[in-house]
Amino acid sequence: MSSYTEQHSEERVSFHVPKTEGFDEVVLLNDRRRRALEEIDKASFSGFHVKICLVAGVGFFTDAYDVFAISIAVTMLGFVYGHDKDPFDGLPTLSGWESAGLKLATAAGNLIGQLLFGWLADILGRKRMYGLELAIMIVATFAQAVSGAGPGLNIVGILIFWRIILGIGVGGDYPLSAVIASEFASTRRRGRMMTAVFASQGWGQLAASLVGFVVVVAFKDAMQGSTSLGVDHAWRLLIGFGCIPGIIALYSRLTVPETPRFTMDIDRMVGRATRDIRNLGTNGYGVYLDEDDDENHELRVTVPRASRDDFIAHFSKWDNFKVLFGTAYSWFALDIAFYTLSLDNNTILTSVGFGGIPGDVYTSLFNICVGNIIATSAGYVPGFAASFFLIDRVGRKPIQLMGFSMLTVLFWIMGFGSISGTPLMVLYCLANFFQNFGPNTTTFIIPGEVFPTRYRCTSYGISAAFGKLGAVIAQILYAAISGDEYPNRVRTLWMAFSFVMLTGVFSTLLIPETNQRTLEELSNEDQDMYITGSGRGRPSPVANESPA
Repeated sequence: MSSYTEQHSEERVSFHVPKTEGFDEVVLLNDRRRRALEEIDKASFSGFHVKICLVAGVGFFTDAYDVFAISIAVTMLGFVYGHDKDPFDGLPTLSGWESAGLKLATAAGNLIGQLLFGWLADILGRKRMYGLELAIMIVATFAQAVSGAGPGLNIVGILIFWRIILGIGVGGDYPLSAVIASEFASTRRRGRMMTAVFASQGWGQLAASLVGFVVVVAFKDAMQGSTSLGVDHAWRLLIGFGCIPGIIALYSRLTVPETPRFTMDIDRMVGRATRDIRNLGTNGYGVYLDEDDDENHELRVTVPRASRDDFIAHFSKWDNFKVLFGTAYSWFALDIAFYTLSLDNNTILTSVGFGGIPGDVYTSLFNICVGNIIATSAGYVPGFAASFFLIDRVGRKPIQLMGFSMLTVLFWIMGFGSISGTPLMVLYCLANFFQNFGPNTTTFIIPGEVFPTRYRCTSYGISAAFGKLGAVIAQILYAAISGDEYPNRVRTLWMAFSFVMLTGVFSTLLIPETNQRTLEELSNEDQDMYITGSGRGRPSPVANESPA
């Protein structure tokens, strides 16, 4: 089968700017921008796309591992440093607020990182910020693994500090990885490409459970003694392992090129963008430059510029604001349930039969790790797989509506029904499945598609930050009802989740279907005359120069 380039060789785009000024030149520039974007949107899937998926995916693997390993590590920390007693097995445990603080810290850092890195990526560029967030994660993860207590320092407080820093790095990864994948992807495969990146979250969660299982088995003899040294070694190894995939991916992230959409629409250099497209070497990119085009690499055209007034003007229109509200609230509703279930797996798994026996540290940790492996394998990974195969066929909006609807029913049954043991575990795994074959995947994808390029990362960061706000609120409420006076707190949460998931159904109705539509079409802006001036004669500010 011939490539896209061969089929359309006679339509290849030449970016030699005419020497005349005026309306005709602006029309020609807009036509060239349109055809260049078309080259990206219709490109064949290539090795470059695989690289983007792997580089961004390894980051999300690390994100998920670092965030969800704490679910197991908190139990280990309780055995070593806790002063309370677990009501299930009588073993030492951290207080409800200490446990919540360790889990809240990452979500709070996420919120900061998503807003900060999203904003900076729209100002400085995706490339300039990409890799910095991963470096922050590596440093914070290593610092946790070697943290210790002292006469004037509580180890829980130290870990909370480093988990806030970790959360900032993890939060920054969301808008950067999602938007980079979205802006490089072809329209036909954009959903699968973004799902492939985000599905690494499931593998990261599974890896955290597997590593937890390995270190628990490795320190079995030490855990069965009277000393807590074995457990102290185990949690440090569990957390510290999260550095390894991040270190592997760091160099590749630093070498990812700037997206052509940023270069054209924010840096305003159409010539440089087309040169970058050519240099990517992807099958199907048929753009080439005239031999006289070097002089136009630094030519900055006139396009809509990001500013506070322009941002307010854009989102003051109902058609634009409802999309931002829809993506933000849908993520908010999802994360209320998703992070409570994920970060408190141990409590929930104990309630469905995967707890320990009184006084047996090893059995408690062993059962928790096994329960996490089962829940992840039966729910998370299959859910992501279903999303990957259907996201570009069924569409984002139907999957999100279906997911919220199924979660409403499942949480209602789990909360109001008299179910326990294996049937409850099955329902719990189904809830995990429909979170990932549903809003957990689509809330990641849609914000990377529906906003204009100049506000894509910023708006993505706002949407994601609302999700983490939901996670913070849910963890605070969970900690508030964690005492012995609330023996049915898990079922109470499931009842509340059922209502929250129902509200997610309605917020989804505000979001447009993005499947098989270009990013420019979804931006809800006129693209025919997007460029309003050639910018000829203007100097190229060195401060704003894009990296080569």
